[in-house]
Amino acid sequence: MQKTTGIHHITAMVNDAQRNIDFYAGVLGLRLVKKTINFDRPEVYHLYFGNENGEPGTVITFFPWAKQLKGRIGTGQVGVISFVIPIGSLPFWKHRLQQFGVEFQTSKRFGEINIIFNDPDGLQLELVERQEEHINSWSFGGIQADNAIKGFAGATLFSTQPNKTAEVLESILGLECVGDEEGFLRFRADANVGNIIDIKLTPSVRGLMGAGTVHHIAWRSKDEEDLLRWESLLKEKEYYPTEIRDRNYFKAVYFHEQGGILFEIATDPPGFSVDEPIDELGNKLMLPSWLESKRQELEDILPSVEVRILNGDK
Repeated sequence: MQKTTGIHHITAMVNDAQRNIDFYAGVLGLRLVKKTINFDRPEVYHLYFGNENGEPGTVITFFPWAKQLKGRIGTGQVGVISFVIPIGSLPFWKHRLQQFGVEFQTSKRFGEINIIFNDPDGLQLELVERQEEHINSWSFGGIQADNAIKGFAGATLFSTQPNKTAEVLESILGLECVGDEEGFLRFRADANVGNIIDIKLTPSVRGLMGAGTVHHIAWRSKDEEDLLRWESLLKEKEYYPTEIRDRNYFKAVYFHEQGGILFEIATDPPGFSVDEPIDELGNKLMLPSWLESKRQELEDILPSVEVRILNGDK
């Protein structure tokens, strides 16, 4: 059976690129591992944040575009993005969020304490402690490796048809159902990070695409040969995937599952060091070869942004 090991990346839409960088790099301490453009709309940045190497299961990406309308989180979307933090670091993160004026609350689900908060565009985020072997050695500002976000804990799906979405997770993607608690179904994949998916079973409003919402969630494929098998399986099961698309750092196919959520399957290789060294990731605008001739034009259009340590940080 075809089987994904978990989340490859999650992509969301926001309004302001610098504000986005300040929050995910400055407040949350993720590394900006790639500054490129939306290949389908090159006048818009595509920003990738993750661990020190931008490994699959750690990467959250954004299309920041000032002109897009505000969206609404609801059915047919990823509703909540969860990050995993080291055991014992909840007090650190509560203090850090307070330090930067980020309101939060806590809740308990499947025996785990979650810190729940929103990013500046309204995306719903969680931090959860887990004893995952994965280690993020990246440090930034007041965040050292022993408190740093390790990658995704997982995501919560808001489906129009939860049972249909559960069927896709189990019978197509190969995740295992491991729990049912207070209106949530929980599924597990095999990777060390990005391995827990919850489906919310209670009704929600219909989601509207726009700033502050998730565009898609991507699942891991071992390589291009494996991706071809995924493409064949999706066609066989009548999920009507797109053609394989080259995103420079991975190749991918996309499809909508029956709960309305846009799924992607993306290859682990070649990764973000394919066009710049690991120690220089995210430092400059990287363009695919077919847009390199338009570099000056694009640099004139795109807003100037930088990764910076925020005022008051250590």
